[in-house]
Parts: sequence; structure tokens; C-alpha cells
Amino acid sequence: MFFGIINYAYYVEFDQAQLAALGAAVSAGTLEAAARRLHVTPSAVSQRIKALETQVGRVLLIRSKPVRATASGQVLVRLALQMQAVAQEATAELTDEHDGQGLRIPLAVNADSLATWFLPALVDAGPGLFFDLHCSDEQGTAELLREGAVMAAVTAAARPVPGCAVHRLGRMRYRPRARAAFAAQWFPDGVTPAALARAPVVCFDQRDQLQDTYLRRHNRKPLNPPRHHVPASTEFATAIRLGLGWGMVPDLQTGEELVELDPNSKVDVLLHWQQWRLPSPTLELVSAAVTRAAANALR
Repeated sequence: MFFGIINYAYYVEFDQAQLAALGAAVSAGTLEAAARRLHVTPSAVSQRIKALETQVGRVLLIRSKPVRATASGQVLVRLALQMQAVAQEATAELTDEHDGQGLRIPLAVNADSLATWFLPALVDAGPGLFFDLHCSDEQGTAELLREGAVMAAVTAAARPVPGCAVHRLGRMRYRPRARAAFAAQWFPDGVTPAALARAPVVCFDQRDQLQDTYLRRHNRKPLNPPRHHVPASTEFATAIRLGLGWGMVPDLQTGEELVELDPNSKVDVLLHWQQWRLPSPTLELVSAAVTRAAANALR
């Protein structure tokens, strides 16, 4: 089966089996795993991808471990997944019996949204949908969308990923919080640069900039307090509740056991919903549910 892309200057027909091989390789990480998924040999997967590269005249796949799509390859990976989604949805509409797997929707979401308001949105989207969730930070989710790994994403990126539409969701608000006993021990005279330089801080991971954004507002020179890294949203808040350190906790995760170190200070992260520009009633259903949930939870 062939699928065409029309430009004003030319028309390109792509072989669906070749596109599927490329998409499966990037998704599975190796040609061997892609072959098992497609029920063919690794040699067949390799030959299909090489034929596709010959057709477009570009390298589409970086043969690393795991394999990665080039910028050109990402375009065709998105096309492969979009074709698969459209075919899957059409099959569901044409038949009363399904393969028992339902409609699978790959989505990317940041950890704090996943731990607070996002999952109820998926329940609200209705039955018969199965979600493949990818968790990353607010910037990483846009990269997953760009790579073609997901159909939609909660992201901080306001600029649309190629082939995607963007909707503003709202602001997730963070405040510096700590256990009361921790605050009394480390901040007896309030939040001062000297205290912030000494007090242990909890960060999500090495890329987490929320705490540093707050620290920069209190001192011209960089402050580098001792740090814990807890790369899970619920456990991050738990670490702060247990007194491991202070951290920027979203309003949606606060509790009576935490006190605000600096009631007049906050850091807002503006979130957006980006999704494929694809005529998909299922994707629109998910988008509407996510938008409703965000309207109730975010500022």
C-alpha cells in the first residue's frame, strides 16, 4: 500500500511497509525488536528502511543503540504513526469487533501534571481508549512529540511542533515549601541568601531549574546549596514532607504539613497542549477532556 504527500511542486508516494519499518525501529529501539513487532526478519526491516532512504535521498535512521531518527526521519516517523492511527480508528468504526486492544493513544506529560490533574482527564475521555504515557519534563515532552513518539503532549513549549496545533492550558504555580521543623532549623531568621546557600534543597533531577529560578531572585551571585535529586513527582513532595530539604512544590500537591518559606514568592510554569493536526475524533475527544481538566486545575 502506498501513501502520498502532495506539495505544490511534486507528489511523493511512500510505501506503507517501509514507513512502518522506520516507525517500528525508532519506537522499539533496535531493528531486531522492530522485526519481532512486524513479524518479519531484521534483514527485511533494514532493507525497507534503506529503500525509503534511497527514495528520499536522505539518511533517516542513525544506527546507534538505541537507533534514532534523523530530523528527516522524524518527519516520516510522524507520518507512519499518523497513518497507523487513522487506519486503527477507521477499522474501529467499520467493525463491531475489535482485537481486544482498543484504540491506543501515545501521550507525553510532565511528571507534576501526571501526579495531579492529568489522569482524571483520561478517565473523563471515556471507555475504549488505551493510553501509552511517556513522562518527561515540560521541555522534553515537546521533543517526544517532535520525534513522533506521541500524538499529543502537555508541554511548556508555546511554539508549535511541526504538524501540530497548540492550545494554552494554564499555569502550574510553584512555591518554596518545607516541613515546619526544617524551616525552623534552617531559616530561623527567614529566607536570607546566607540561609539559602546552606539549607539542603530537593530537586527533581539534574535538569530541574525551578529551585534555581527561585534562588536567582534572592541573590545576584549564584547560590549552590547541597542538593538531593528525587526524580519522581510524588516522592519529590514526600521527601520535602519528611524534612529532607526544601523545594518548589506545586499548589496542587501542598498539604498542612508543609509551610511556605516565602509567602510572597512563586514560580509559574505555563503549560500548553500540543497535538497532531490529524482528523481524528478520538484525539479530539482526548483533547477536550484534557482542556476541561486543565481549566479546573490550573490558573
